[in-house]
Amino acid sequence: MDEKYRTLVQTLTNQKKTIATMESCTGGGVANQITNIEGASEILKFSAVTYSNEYKIKMGVSKEIIDQYSVYSQETADEMSRHISEFAHSDYGIGITGKLNRVDKENPFGADNVVFISIFDRAKEICYHDQVEATLASRRENKELVLNKIVDHLQQILDENVL
Repeated sequence: MDEKYRTLVQTLTNQKKTIATMESCTGGGVANQITNIEGASEILKFSAVTYSNEYKIKMGVSKEIIDQYSVYSQETADEMSRHISEFAHSDYGIGITGKLNRVDKENPFGADNVVFISIFDRAKEICYHDQVEATLASRRENKELVLNKIVDHLQQILDENVL
């Protein structure tokens, strides 16, 4: 996975693009992978781990969206990616929310093993969507699965934008 993130940081650097993340269930995993690479400070503008609904809302996610669709939804992931990009003035925003194969008594709605991913392209004003079925045995394995999916999807978006 390190090599994928190294390539991602290099691609963002070459394209003079920046990124910001608002992560929930991955606990800052994307930002961690990026900051493991030298030169990350040129492309990573800001990162927030918003584990609670309260802090998602403080970072701009609409309470009405959470109430209507649940905190575990594509709509919430889209709000996260859009607002973190706007907050940081970054070219791309990543929003991640979901359950890593567990029940959340505070938020009983939404599947217990689905992670929703949104990548917001500020220049095009669109969100790219992805989902991961988090059904592996451990949280660590599920996080790695999500982190791999994100880096692959973002790299694909960046490669397509060059064409």
